[in-house]
Amino acid sequence: MKKACIYCGKIHGKNEVCEKRPKKIYGQRGSKEDLFRWSYDWKLKREHIMRRDKYLCVVCRDQKRFNNRDLSVHHIRPLKTNFELRLEDDNLITLCAEHHEMAESGKIAAEKLLNLIKNIPPEW
Repeated sequence: MKKACIYCGKIHGKNEVCEKRPKKIYGQRGSKEDLFRWSYDWKLKREHIMRRDKYLCVVCRDQKRFNNRDLSVHHIRPLKTNFELRLEDDNLITLCAEHHEMAESGKIAAEKLLNLIKNIPPEW
């Protein structure tokens, strides 16, 4: 029997442990950012943003490529420093794994990502 994984969204065997499952130390509570990432509010917002971005990486689309593989929703202004913006549409963008890593490491400027969000046409 298989089931959808709540950690990565892929399908796993029922008794299979996902590599993305957070490692919890007994008795230790996660940070508020970690707790938020597993919240129902975040799951709903993440789906809303992916739907808004048509399940495509926005950076790839800007480069005239259509990539719908390995997508995640990225906080342009980080949760750790801007927790109050955690559910703001203007702070969230759908990115592929490659561009998400580049955004996290600063190789793609936050200003560029913010501009890409502003320029999403309503009919898109």
